[in-house]
Amino acid sequence: MSYAAIDGLLAFATYFGTGLVLTVLYVAVYTFATSHNELALIRQNVTAAAVALGLSLIGFALPMSSAIVNARRIGDAVMWGLIAIVVQILTYWLVRLVLPNLSQRIANGEMSAALFLGAASLAIGIVNAASMTY
Repeated sequence: MSYAAIDGLLAFATYFGTGLVLTVLYVAVYTFATSHNELALIRQNVTAAAVALGLSLIGFALPMSSAIVNARRIGDAVMWGLIAIVVQILTYWLVRLVLPNLSQRIANGEMSAALFLGAASLAIGIVNAASMTY
């Protein structure tokens, strides 16, 4: 194996590992920040919770991938990944302003609330990813 391949493998492992750690951190922070326990609801087969969390996870992963692609060094990816977490949490809180009973509706399995939150998270994630042009 060539040195270039080893360097490429090392860079892949570093960025992938960083992205994975930040994604796990995102899920932990997001589930703490919301007024409902998504993972417990998913374990109870509440589809609305899975839809809302799943789309928000994609809404985070898009800017995280943009951060990795545009990073000049690993610190750039970490910084922008943390910003992506903050943006997604703010999105949740902004949607709660529009739907004050959002968490209860998701816990009750209401798909309209879950889809609205998920779509907002995904839309903001797309804009966030496109904005990461450092």
